[in-house]
This record gives sequence, structure tokens and C-alpha cells, in this order.
Amino acid sequence: MSAAGFLEKLLDGAEVDWLPLGGLTTVKTGQSVNKNLIAANPGPYPVINSGREPLGFIDKWNTEDDPIGVTTRGAGVGSITWQEGKYYRGNLNYAVSVRSEAKLSVRFLYHLLLEMQPEIHSLCTFDGIPALNAGKLKRLSIPIPCPDDPEKSLAIQGEIVRILDSFTELTAELTAELTAELTARKKQYNHYRDQLLTFNEDEVEWKTLGDVSLKSYSGATPKAGSPKFYEGGTIPWLRTQEVVFSDIHDTEVKITQAALDETAAKWVPANCVIVAISGATAGRSGINKIPLTTNQHCCCLEIDPAQANYRYVFHWVSRNYEKLKDMGQGARGDLNSGLIKGFKIPIPSPDDTEKSLEEQARIVDILDKFDTLTTSISEGLPREIELREKQYAYYRDQLLSFPKPGAEAA
Repeated sequence: MSAAGFLEKLLDGAEVDWLPLGGLTTVKTGQSVNKNLIAANPGPYPVINSGREPLGFIDKWNTEDDPIGVTTRGAGVGSITWQEGKYYRGNLNYAVSVRSEAKLSVRFLYHLLLEMQPEIHSLCTFDGIPALNAGKLKRLSIPIPCPDDPEKSLAIQGEIVRILDSFTELTAELTAELTAELTARKKQYNHYRDQLLTFNEDEVEWKTLGDVSLKSYSGATPKAGSPKFYEGGTIPWLRTQEVVFSDIHDTEVKITQAALDETAAKWVPANCVIVAISGATAGRSGINKIPLTTNQHCCCLEIDPAQANYRYVFHWVSRNYEKLKDMGQGARGDLNSGLIKGFKIPIPSPDDTEKSLEEQARIVDILDKFDTLTTSISEGLPREIELREKQYAYYRDQLLSFPKPGAEAA
């Protein structure tokens, strides 16, 4: 049976009344809060203000067992929050509290308000700072099944809540399982990487990254907003925010041949070890699996295959991210190509090139397997969560699509 058919069976021809939210709940604003207040009073109680995530945690609370909130102002205006137990409700969050005499399940109302977000957003104003007026919110009509039979009404509400909560619980369980698996695999990868890249001094020769490179490349940023450099561009152009300890198969931005001809941007061959050198991204590394160009904040090392396996170099550089980052200079903590090329790497069996490359390949094979597994889980986690959320939204839409006044006549 479809969810829509299940709702029809649940109602069994019963009447549905659409009543103003303000007649069933009280809507009031939380108390003033800011980051300074939170910093000065750290504690265990979450601060719920603008948006679904806690603003911070504080040593006092002003709300208990009153979980439903609606963001009143700002970018998250109209979003629905749910916070159980004791917490501090900020002044950018309306409490929507079910009145004791109302035959309305709190959890049912929560799912209902999520379903009615488009209607809630239509009540918001977006001139200047987005805002939601409490008076308008109170006039929002919500469906109540079997209004003349409170017991049956709550039973219907409870059954709908049971089904929808099963989807949210499944999503939470799946997220927890995949997150735990991802954490375990990352720890496993780091453990083996540390073991495999730790050598006795007599087993290796320490060379610089420059020593094991054929060539290094940098790049440039073509003038922003210049159509001739970007419009219709097909040449991959890498920015440092895309360097995230993984293989790079594409770039978000493409540039034109004119950008290549008229700026310092240049082609970088595939399979270079790329290290970000600027500010917050400094020290992050990756490997370009396609020829591309980069901005000026990337140092690209073309590794000499007669001396080192490029993936061995990548794993070494990734392992030493913190050390590289700590070498940053100036207020922004920037690196430069000289610092990177001067960074040392251990080369095993230096007197036997064939044996050295075989050992590097063995290390790479092991670490790549762990890296592939970790990447697979990392990429699969958001996909699985998105799938479950879509499934929940579908059933929520079906189970909360109550007939509206005049629908039959239409």
C-alpha cells in the first residue's frame, strides 16, 4: 500500500479541520544571546538561535522539554529546529509550544512544520534582513485529523509519527555506522602509513623533494571577470581549495587558451604531486590525474620516475602535512616553492635503484588500498544520507498531505 493510501485508510473518511497554529500553540521569542555571553559562561547546555546547529554551549538554560523552534531572522529564517531536554533558546528562535488543552502531538507538529516549510517561507519578508513575524506564523493553518474525536486524532498522529521517526532513526543509525567506519579506516590508514614510512637511518638516504623532481611548476590567476579568460574555457584550472589529500580528476573552473597565452598560467603534466602554499590551505597535497593549470598558490612537482614513485612522494607529503604547515611564514602562514622543494624525504635502498623503487611500490600498494577504502566511505556517506533524507521527505509529503477545504469541489 502506498503512503497516500495508508493515510486514506488511517482517516477512514474522518473529517480534517485546518486550524490556526496560534489557537493550538503559544509562540514566543527566546532570550538575547551572543558569542561573548557564550564565551564567558561555558557549560553543557546547547544554545539554539539562528539555524539548526547549536551556536555554542553555556552554563544555564531557559527551556526544558519544549523542543520545537522556528528561526525568526537571518539566512536561516523559517527553518524548524528540534532540541530535546534543557537548552538555552536565543532571541532568533521562536518557541512553538503546544497548549495543554490542545489534542496535538508535539512530534506530529514538528514533522508537519517541516512539511509546511514552503508555506512558512512564504510568510517571511526578505527586504533587508530576512524576518518572520510571529503574528503571521500564528495564522498559519495546520491540519488536525478527527477534531471531534481526540483519542482517534492522537492515534492517527501517533501512527504517522511512528512511520516518519523510523526513517529519521534509520538515517541517524546509518550515519553513525558509516562515520564510525570512516573513523576506524582513517586510523588504520594513518597507523600503517606511520609504520611503512618509518625507517632505520641506515636503510634510507634523505633527499629533498627538489632532488627527486624533474621540474616544478607554479601558475597564475587570470584577471577575474575577464570574459576572454573564462567564457567557454575548456582548460582545467585548479584552485588551492580543491587540493584535499586526494587524486584530482577535474576542476570546478576552466580557462581559455587566451588565459594560457597571456598570463603566467601554464600546463602541468598529469601525476604531479601538488602542494598548496597559501594561508589556510598551506601544506595540503594532491595528485592531478589529468593535465591542468593552477593558480599561483600551488607548487607542482613532476617526480623523477628513476628516483621515486610519485605516489610514494604523495603519501610522504600527506603524512607530513602538519610539519609543512608549521613551516609557513608571515601573517598568513604561506609556504613557497623553495621551502617545499627543500623538504626532505627518505629514499629506501639508495644504493639499489631497482630495489628502492620496488619497495616504494610495495608501500604505495598497501597505502593506496587503505586510501581507496577511506575515500569510498567518505564519498558514500553523503550519498547515503541524501538518499535517506529524500526517502523521509517523500513519505512525509504523502503522510501529511491532508485534504484541504474545497479540495473535493475543485
